[in-house]
Amino acid sequence: MTHWKLTLAYNGSGFHGWQVQPGLTTVQGTLANALFRLTGERVLPQGSGRTDTGVHALGQVASFPLAAPLPPGNLQRALNRVLPAGVRVLTTEIVSSDFHARHSARGKLYEYRIFERRVRAGETGAVHERICSPFLAPFVWDCRWPLDLESMQEASAFLLGTQDFSAMAASSRSNEDGEPNPVKTIYRADWAREEDLAIFRVHGSGFLHHMVRNLVGTLVDIGRGSLALMDLPRILASRNRSQAGPTAPASGLYLVEVFYDQSKVGPELGDAALVEAAL
Repeated sequence: MTHWKLTLAYNGSGFHGWQVQPGLTTVQGTLANALFRLTGERVLPQGSGRTDTGVHALGQVASFPLAAPLPPGNLQRALNRVLPAGVRVLTTEIVSSDFHARHSARGKLYEYRIFERRVRAGETGAVHERICSPFLAPFVWDCRWPLDLESMQEASAFLLGTQDFSAMAASSRSNEDGEPNPVKTIYRADWAREEDLAIFRVHGSGFLHHMVRNLVGTLVDIGRGSLALMDLPRILASRNRSQAGPTAPASGLYLVEVFYDQSKVGPELGDAALVEAAL
């Protein structure tokens, strides 16, 4: 058997998430069907995590074994011919048998993109309303509130370090990495305005189900004045999901990169290097 590692990009709008589900189109199921069509082998590719319906990926990782002897370049080209346009294989690698896309992961970088429909302009602070293009809307949160990004950036500092993120999980035992432990380490959490979007980047050791989207929803509540800056440490300490903000829409979330090299995980990898490596 040859053991494979694939890096994938996909538009999550057309899929019911990563994980295979009966009667629904998923990324995992679509990839498995493509591999069967090419090799005649029934395998279920294992992903680095289970992205939800509508969530996108710039660097999802999958692993699986195949009996068929194939050069990596040939497998990549063949898969991209049979996969739908919404999924592309970026790289193919032969790896050791002990590599597992999820279990071997040491960290992940996510990005969340917000289109601010109402922005404050000029010295007067007058609110200007913009229209989100229908070609952009499936890939962002078309947010109707003007946001104070400085407050959101300041609040993000409370996320750094190792702590219990139960308040930001879909449920107390729900984990997109397949583990119930709510204690995670966040190495980086920051906001920036780029090309008319507000972008949140968060790099952590792992993430609970809906954790990034719940973090964004809570930070947006701070940015629009619904929550105070110092509410965030209180919410985290409560470990109570009902205390946090709403779950941000799936359309704005991207899995950017999965880290497997321990030397690239943690604060020693600076922000500039992270952005360069991930994007």
